[in-house]
Amino acid sequence: MADVKVESKAFALLKDKIQLIKKQDQAIYLVGPIQLPVNLYGETVVFQWYSWLNYDEVTEDYEKIIDHLASANLAEYQQSSVLVYGDFKEADDALIRLHSICHTGDIFGSKRCDCGFQLKESMKRIKEHGAGALFYLANHEGRGIGLFSKAMAYVLQENGFDTVEANESLGFDNDLRNYDDAITVLKNLRTKPVTLITNNPEKLEALRNSGMHVAGRTALWGDVSEYNQKYLKTKIEKSGHMKAEGTCPND
Repeated sequence: MADVKVESKAFALLKDKIQLIKKQDQAIYLVGPIQLPVNLYGETVVFQWYSWLNYDEVTEDYEKIIDHLASANLAEYQQSSVLVYGDFKEADDALIRLHSICHTGDIFGSKRCDCGFQLKESMKRIKEHGAGALFYLANHEGRGIGLFSKAMAYVLQENGFDTVEANESLGFDNDLRNYDDAITVLKNLRTKPVTLITNNPEKLEALRNSGMHVAGRTALWGDVSEYNQKYLKTKIEKSGHMKAEGTCPND
């Protein structure tokens, strides 16, 4: 993929949020601070979040660094895993979740999205069901753009961009995720039908196109707050996520 120039409006918002930290002949580029409301033992606490990127080139031409990111595919440096519960291979019915890593939501408990809730709720449902698997897809951060780029996307979102606009303004497609590796592993673990926990029709389509037996789908909406209403609404209106009646924002 060729380098794509960052939009001038996006760069104008980002340039004062990025700083260079020199480390011998290498560089650390720090982006932030970014407001991060976190659910901490039932109380919403607002933290300030930063992300950093190690890079061989030392330069204060931040626009050049950003331009390189859209073709660097930084998220590919991470590894994925899967949590299996019960007799996953032989159970007549099993739940599965293809969960994309969300550093801020899964680890810090950020309320800017619903990912942490989806992660924990999926594990709970799988356990209650008796058999299932949760695939944790680590090369999916920020819908495949990587953590540093996601941090920049958050800067844009704090200035009026929605999730899709922010990613596209940085030179990325709306969604770069690929499920082929996870489905290959799934087929190795189980050949019987599965029920997918998701709101995303692309995940369902990927499973079906692979030839996997799909018994059905169950929705996973929840943890709606003032911090993620726009994010959830954008998922439905721009990313085509399927709406569960009475459970998503702005019904």
